[in-house]
Amino acid sequence: MPEMPKLHLEDALEDSPQTRNLLSVFEKDAMVLKKYSMGLHNCCQRVMSAQNELCAATQSLSQHLRNYELQKFPLETENSILTSTLEQFAAYLDNISSLQQVLSAQFSETMMYPMTKAIQADLDEISTMYEMFQIATHEHEHAMTRFMKMPKKKDVQEVNEELYMMRKKYHQTSLHYYSALNALQYKRKCFLLEPIIGYLHAQRAYFSMGQETVCKQEMEEFLQNISASIQGVQAELQVETKKTVDLIDNLEQQSLHMYHAEPPINMPYIPPNINLAQKSGYLFQRSKQLIGNKWDRCFFFTQGGNLMSQSRDEVAGSLVLDLNEEGVFAEPTEADDRRNVFQLSTAKHRRLVVLQAENERERDEWISTLNNVVRDSGFVRGTKAQQQQQVKERLGSTSSQKSATSNSSPEQESVPKAKSESQSSAPTPSTGPNSPFLPETPIQFDLCSPEDQNGATVNKSLPGPPKRINPFDQSATDVIDALDQAIDNAAFIESFLVRFLGSMEVKQDRGEKLVHETIRQIMAARAIHNVFKMTESRMIVSSECMRLIEPSNNTVRVQFALEDISYWAAHHENNRLFGFITRNKGEGSYACHVFECNVSAAEICNAIGTATKMAFHALMEKKAAEKIRTLKDKEKDGAADENLLLANISQLEDKEEEEESLLSSNLPLSSDKNYMKLSAEDEQDMMDEMDKEMGELDIKPESPRAGEQTSAEESSGKSEQTKDDESIA
Repeated sequence: MPEMPKLHLEDALEDSPQTRNLLSVFEKDAMVLKKYSMGLHNCCQRVMSAQNELCAATQSLSQHLRNYELQKFPLETENSILTSTLEQFAAYLDNISSLQQVLSAQFSETMMYPMTKAIQADLDEISTMYEMFQIATHEHEHAMTRFMKMPKKKDVQEVNEELYMMRKKYHQTSLHYYSALNALQYKRKCFLLEPIIGYLHAQRAYFSMGQETVCKQEMEEFLQNISASIQGVQAELQVETKKTVDLIDNLEQQSLHMYHAEPPINMPYIPPNINLAQKSGYLFQRSKQLIGNKWDRCFFFTQGGNLMSQSRDEVAGSLVLDLNEEGVFAEPTEADDRRNVFQLSTAKHRRLVVLQAENERERDEWISTLNNVVRDSGFVRGTKAQQQQQVKERLGSTSSQKSATSNSSPEQESVPKAKSESQSSAPTPSTGPNSPFLPETPIQFDLCSPEDQNGATVNKSLPGPPKRINPFDQSATDVIDALDQAIDNAAFIESFLVRFLGSMEVKQDRGEKLVHETIRQIMAARAIHNVFKMTESRMIVSSECMRLIEPSNNTVRVQFALEDISYWAAHHENNRLFGFITRNKGEGSYACHVFECNVSAAEICNAIGTATKMAFHALMEKKAAEKIRTLKDKEKDGAADENLLLANISQLEDKEEEEESLLSSNLPLSSDKNYMKLSAEDEQDMMDEMDKEMGELDIKPESPRAGEQTSAEESSGKSEQTKDDESIA
């Protein structure tokens, strides 16, 4: 190793110009070394930060692969092969992330720690000593100048002592400063090489552990299987792509005649099919407005003897016209100077549905199909019993297909079609003695606001019992008065945003199957009766009661007592639908109410369960307290009877004493408690007053005491009888 350049410590005190020049070279070298070391430290810190980021990114990637199982893909099965494969990949990434964490820790110990220590302990120390050396040099020169200016006649002992101290300080500082600069030449090779050596050692250890962890036979086979599977999927994709391209070409060739709304003259004529029993497609429907008519494009289809329509943003179709009614007829017409217009008319309700097709062939097929459906419904041929049977079959199929929460059951019930689109309730038919619903049960679709009056009205257009404006038979005024108190006293409160779908009367007070069937009936009735309106409310579930709040003005629509809620359940297929059954105390009947929510219906059912459980415990505690209070009151009644007897006896004695002292109570006494001497006039007035009072006392001299004694005896007898009864009990 070549000899290191040094500053001679022997020349520190002399401080010659040559020593000063050599010192400036060492100082310049130290400054350049510090600047370079700071740049190296920043590079090492960047490597360290990148390693930490790589470790965090690997962990995030592993967690994201595991989250695939939690995603609700509509077309992906729950236990798919892709889910298990991603889970296996996540396990391998966790192992790699662990190795990266070990590498990050080794970087911190073997690379960053030596570099940081060298900068703080060596380079920063050189900078500090440089400042101290400059201060010591300045003080020494100042002391030397002062000593040299002293006159001959003055005593120089004090100045000489000061020069001694400053020169000693300067010499010591110079020695330490020179030695630190000399040592820096040796240390530069250490702290510049140690971080790089630590980096390489950490990488070697990381790759060694990675070889043992990653390069396993198990992982090799797994990767080979996955690669083969990916290649197989890609091959299937290529085959499917080729089939798709061929199918697209065929469909384009077959659909050439459908691109024109009105077929051109050079295309062959295709006659309409007049024997169709079902048809679907887009039509324009006319609707009246204040100024003129509006034509809207909708998808129309025939189903179950009904003409249905469905817009692009709707999930299920809505009823346009019941083709099972007598007198329905489809025919061409003219309207608003439009082409290919036809109409559906009904003789009974005088309703007119005007539609427009794209071309003449579509119009003729629609007219023929609708008239065929009308004829097949039985109003032209067939007996009345056959007509009713066909109507029930169509309604049953429509209810099962259009209900969003329908259950497959051999005892499904049909809902008759509505006669008017503006009605708010519709009856369900009688389905036999085993049905959970009452015959001709009305379905309530509207939830009345607090401004509506609570009463009963009869739906004249539909059979069945009267319909209540408020389906829950609850006065909103009473609820509003007790709203704040109920909320203040509640130990449990949760709020949900719900939409009321309907309610109907049921025979039983509990049963999950009953709730599900009620949901199916109400959803089917809404689809058939063309009911789209849903009353949105905020449901407040508390340990005191459950209420529905109007969101616009925070007033109470209806309130349910928790003891009246007998059963609740969420739909097993649609987690946004739920219902609960309530008891009508006055009528002795039950009603099931169906709602739709934005959150999981199971969450609302759990809240209702928690509230009812807390209310039940509170009720049991109240009953136990009342029982204890009753027993204490009975004990107090026995003591009260005895006290009453003693009070009556003492009252008799007090009355006798009052009568005896009555004569003396009105006479004035002197200071020595003797009678005052009265005049003749005073004595006469006093005697008259005494005679008057004695006359009042002699009216019933003995009867009060006898009556009081009798009352006391009765009280005593009553008390003894009460005590005997209590002892027997």
